[in-house]
Amino acid sequence: MKSIGITGGVGAGKSLVLDYLKEKYNAYIIVADKLAHELEQPGEACYMALVDTFGENILDENAYIDKIKFAAMIFSDAKALEKTNAIIHPAVKEEILKRMDLEEKAGTELFVVEAALLIEEGYDKILSELWYIHTKSSIRRKRLKESRGYSDEKIDGIMKKQKSEEEFRRYCRRVIDNSEDTESTYAQIDRIMEEIFSSGI
Repeated sequence: MKSIGITGGVGAGKSLVLDYLKEKYNAYIIVADKLAHELEQPGEACYMALVDTFGENILDENAYIDKIKFAAMIFSDAKALEKTNAIIHPAVKEEILKRMDLEEKAGTELFVVEAALLIEEGYDKILSELWYIHTKSSIRRKRLKESRGYSDEKIDGIMKKQKSEEEFRRYCRRVIDNSEDTESTYAQIDRIMEEIFSSGI
């Protein structure tokens, strides 16, 4: 089984790549943010650890973690964010490793993980290779304004916190340029997939 990590800056178009890999190559896809949300549900791995750490005031009236309230708290408090990451990131990685094992045993040929912190969390050591989805910053800005209604100030703040172009390229084996039309992006993916499966890389 080949395992690929997808990363890149906000607005780069990682979802486009994931959708194509799923549709054309029948990839098993994990989006780390969505998996983290699953693990925060009652009865799941992170739920009680978060409640024990921050108290029941992070819960809504149905005893679920209140996403808006919780996000406001951790992003205004560096220590709270650090504690949250220390709970969630290891649990997400453990669940990914578990699913990788299950999918390999089931005969899955392509396993794909998308996460903002693939590099920071050492996924280059557990996945076959990492891909960097590159898109010109002007295009990313345009997409974020149109699709999410973000202001220039908000976009600046997000981009400043993310890795530089050089850092992404240093750690990722492949670079997909998603600055042009979708057909160009698909063609790049097809070339890489042909190389991966024909050479056994």
